[in-house]
Amino acid sequence: MSAPPLDPRVTERRNPRTADIDVASPLAIIDLMTAEDRAVADAVASQREPIAHAIAAIEAAFRSGHRLLYLGAGTSGRLGVLDASECPPTFGTDPHMVVGIIAGGDHALRNPIEGAEDDPAAGAAAVDLHTVTAGDVVVGIAASGTTPFVRGALLRARELGATTALIACSEPPPVMRAAADILMLPIVGPEVLTGSTRLKAGTATKLVCNMLTTGA
Repeated sequence: MSAPPLDPRVTERRNPRTADIDVASPLAIIDLMTAEDRAVADAVASQREPIAHAIAAIEAAFRSGHRLLYLGAGTSGRLGVLDASECPPTFGTDPHMVVGIIAGGDHALRNPIEGAEDDPAAGAAAVDLHTVTAGDVVVGIAASGTTPFVRGALLRARELGATTALIACSEPPPVMRAAADILMLPIVGPEVLTGSTRLKAGTATKLVCNMLTTGA
């Protein structure tokens, strides 16, 4: 009997280095997680040129009176909202200058919303609700590279003339690549806990968002 096909999304694969983490001691867990986390900064650094491209696009948007909008689902959405929320106290910016949008609305910041990430029409509707226009920069965040909500949002933003970008920690499929003008892909490998992208992928995403708003 043949083995099941490997999930093409590296964020969803099992990590052989941490297969026994459930029976490890507290110190061993720390050592395992620290060893995995060491690769995150290098993965982000490998994307220095597209990140710089995105910073330049966001700076141009700000200088012309336009905005940066983050869109994502689950952890990815929460990280975008977090970065947007930190801009007013850090930089004294207008709260409408950097906007974070999460699939399922603000209720999803603290609660899982089943199916919210799987609706591309909801992503497009979120873009319309926030009156995205040409000159804005829309950054989709999708750790797995496949989130339909993010795909719908980016495609709609492009239709409206906005610059689009994607942060993903797995190689995105062609349909997602086609939706983004700028691809930022810090590939951090399988998670310590299978599929738990709040870990390495979340850390990589936070580092990229830090660079985007601080740089711009």
